[in-house]
Amino acid sequence: MEIQTSTENFKDADVQALAVAVFKDEKADAGVLQELDAATGGLVKSVIESGELKGKEGETLYVHLGAGGGLKAQRLLLVGAGERDAYKLAQLAQTAGTAARALRARNVKSVGLILRATNGDDERAASAAVEGALMGLFEPDKYRTIEKEERQIERLLLIAPNADDAALKRGAERGHITGESVNFTRDLANEPGAYMTPTIMAERAREIAEQFGLEFHVLEREQMEQEGMGALLSVARGSDEPPKLIVLKYTPEGAGQEENAPAGDGKGELLTFVGKGITFDTGGISIKPSENMELMKYDMTGGATVMGVMRAVAQLKPPIPILGVVPSTENMPSGKATKPGDVVRAMNGKTIEVINTDAEGRLILADAVCYAKKLGATRVVDMATLTGAVSIALGDVNVAILGTDQTLIDEVIAAGRDVGEKFWQLPLDKEYTRQIKSDIADIKNVGGRKAGTITAAAFIKEFADGLSWAHLDIAGTAWGDEAKPFRAKGPTGIAVRTLLRLIERTVASAAK
Repeated sequence: MEIQTSTENFKDADVQALAVAVFKDEKADAGVLQELDAATGGLVKSVIESGELKGKEGETLYVHLGAGGGLKAQRLLLVGAGERDAYKLAQLAQTAGTAARALRARNVKSVGLILRATNGDDERAASAAVEGALMGLFEPDKYRTIEKEERQIERLLLIAPNADDAALKRGAERGHITGESVNFTRDLANEPGAYMTPTIMAERAREIAEQFGLEFHVLEREQMEQEGMGALLSVARGSDEPPKLIVLKYTPEGAGQEENAPAGDGKGELLTFVGKGITFDTGGISIKPSENMELMKYDMTGGATVMGVMRAVAQLKPPIPILGVVPSTENMPSGKATKPGDVVRAMNGKTIEVINTDAEGRLILADAVCYAKKLGATRVVDMATLTGAVSIALGDVNVAILGTDQTLIDEVIAAGRDVGEKFWQLPLDKEYTRQIKSDIADIKNVGGRKAGTITAAAFIKEFADGLSWAHLDIAGTAWGDEAKPFRAKGPTGIAVRTLLRLIERTVASAAK
């Protein structure tokens, strides 16, 4: 989709349709709605006063205007945006997504989106609008041959009269990169397990590196054995597909990329993202029930999130280095598979009693976090579709966040708030660690029925020693069971935008 910007009046916009937000209980007696009402011969005021459109979130009203009116565009979409006071960048993105989906459904090819309430930040408003529109147009129907959505919006024009033109263009470019990277993550998460094996996942990472200029390497089974990654390898043991540990590294231009260069940003800091890449999870010997097991193709969404973030980072080019690590394997039952009661040794030497082979994500993250530390990581955010317990606790609204560095946790939460993604901190008191104490090994990989999300994080904490560390459990939020007005059913791409915003906040903080 071609993205354009305009600081001129919307009346002359050369598009098939205009879209504009309408706030709850708003009247068409001032501002842009008054102008639209005048240009449409009183139509806008009429539909609002009649109660046809009340401005509730996700509500839409679509009209054909015909030729000869006060607008060059011949169609108009009014989009309910909820309360004016609550209209932040997140709501702007949702409005854009709702508009894009509604107008594509009517086979509109070019759309002019009138930006409202940018709060003086034209750049971020433009970015949010483009992100929202692109995310709204994603469909999980890749493998359909019938009833497939073939219609496309070919051009999106952001209209913000009197805005800063340069800021608008910068924001649109950033939004384009971010939106496409979110959809890249969603596409990976939507792939069936047969088409997204660890080998294919590593190849997709290689393609990102070659296309956008990232450093790339992958550890094969033999190298993992040399590194002592017994936890990761214990999960891979039951599968015929070879495991991969994928590493993507971004280094700013001029930062020195020679072999012996410091790993961090010159201050000894290296922000690192680690993502669980279980390309299909049967549960292993502790096999899952068959109902809904097909959704376990999305158990690599944490890894896909890391890859999506790194794809965007390579194009946005922040002035600090960023590292991405993705441990990837299948979790399958076979005669070679790890059995409940087995003891394995992780990269840092800790021994683990495997009580439940379906608690595999924390095992592969343990070795990945250790390896990230070996590569120079100092601040680590890991993400994983880790526990069913998080859905019981927080539903599909909030991502659970836990960790050892309150400043990092607060920064992630604030970054999420900026982009409209919600995070809720759970406690990680030392008492929870007692639940994973093993009788025959250092620790065990489950801590019983109580506080499952917390004890899973407590397990990973055992391998984050010396790091500033935060953990995101995205199991309840990475997949949407219902379609929204602004988003299709299926993978959500949660946390990609938050982590990109975290990088921005980190850069801003370092510059002070």
